[in-house]
This record gives sequence, C-alpha cells and structure tokens, in this order.
Amino acid sequence: MFASVYGRLRRFASVVRSPDMDPDDLVQEALVRTLAKSRLIDLDDPVAYLRTVIVRVASNERRRLGRRRRALARAEERNDIEAEYPSDVQDLRHLDGKDRAAVYLAVVEMRPHSEIAEVLGCTEQASRARLTRALAHLRVELARETNHG
Repeated sequence: MFASVYGRLRRFASVVRSPDMDPDDLVQEALVRTLAKSRLIDLDDPVAYLRTVIVRVASNERRRLGRRRRALARAEERNDIEAEYPSDVQDLRHLDGKDRAAVYLAVVEMRPHSEIAEVLGCTEQASRARLTRALAHLRVELARETNHG
C-alpha cells in the first residue's frame, strides 16, 4: 500500500520540507512516527494522515533549525544555507511551509479545502484564508522578480 502512494507523499514532502531536510527523510520520519502508533491499514485515510504528519515533522524541523541558527548567531558564526527546491516549485521558497502545503494541495493536487484543513490542522475557513494570503504573497513576489529581473 505504501509503495503505491510513496511518490505523491515524496513530492508533497519536497514542497513543505525545511530547506535542510531531504524529502525522503521526511517521508520516512512520518512513516516511522505513524507506524509507532498504528498500522497503515487501520487508518481511515492513510495518505491524509501521513500528509498531516509530514507537515508537523517539517514544522518541528524548521523550529529546531531556527533555534540552532539563533544560537549560532549569538556565537557569531555564520550559517549560509541555501534552499535547494525542485525547479518546478522554486518560486514557492518565498512562502512558509504550511502556506506551501496549502498552495501545493490546492493548486497542484486540486484538493478540497476540507482536506487541506485536515492536513494543516485548522478549519476550512482558515485554510481558505491561508491559501488566499499565500497566493497573494506569491503574486507579489513573482511581480517583484519580474520587474527586477
């Protein structure tokens, strides 16, 4: 069962991941955490559940990295980590991880807001607002790049 959805989960993970995290590692971590609690066949919708875990693991990783970067800055060390996103989602780098997840699920996978809300752990109304703000922010960034590039 997992082999049939792995490609979709990996692509989703590559969009929502922290720049320093490998999407395969993110999917694997989500799977390990899920299997520690239950079997995949016992879940109502394993793909939706795993997406939610992927978003949460990526969010935790970003917080961990933020704490690390602040500690390094206090120690006056530089940390020049460049994001390496797949080229087809390069412009999404301007968005927060949850915003990237909302845009990806809505635009690429054409998922309903009920499913997006479930993955992000919010209400449908909040998922709509997040998507609207993310798309507006993305339009501004793309316009800025077009005008300056």
